[in-house]
Amino acid sequence: MSALRKVAFKLLSVHDAIYQRSGGWIGHRIPFAPPNLLLHSIGAKTGKARTNTLTYAQDAGNYLIVASNAGAKRYPGWYHNLKAHPDVEINVGPTRIAVTAQIVLPDDADYARLWAITNKNNSNRYDSYQERTDRPIAVIVLKPR
Repeated sequence: MSALRKVAFKLLSVHDAIYQRSGGWIGHRIPFAPPNLLLHSIGAKTGKARTNTLTYAQDAGNYLIVASNAGAKRYPGWYHNLKAHPDVEINVGPTRIAVTAQIVLPDDADYARLWAITNKNNSNRYDSYQERTDRPIAVIVLKPR
């Protein structure tokens, strides 16, 4: 791993810690990056509370996240948590919202439109992530309840 990449990962981990510990008050928006939300889910195997900081886009009052895992062969752990327990909560800044997760895969009629929204929101980086893996990268629609 390059030195620049190590620094970037360190900065992201500091951002995650501040955003989570502040309850969303600090870290929702950072310069030159898409906005972040806090995903509060329940572990699929452990049943323990989990919190992940994720970038998001919006569409018709819903929040969109992407299970890219930076193009790794496996889905991120939170994806499995949402499959097992789709009723979760998110923080958008300090506002906590109850949502239901709907997983959208490429065979869904609305996938291409949702992919375009999320990809554009993240400087088109998801295209390069999809090129790195054979698995379909899911878009998750978080619908407020």
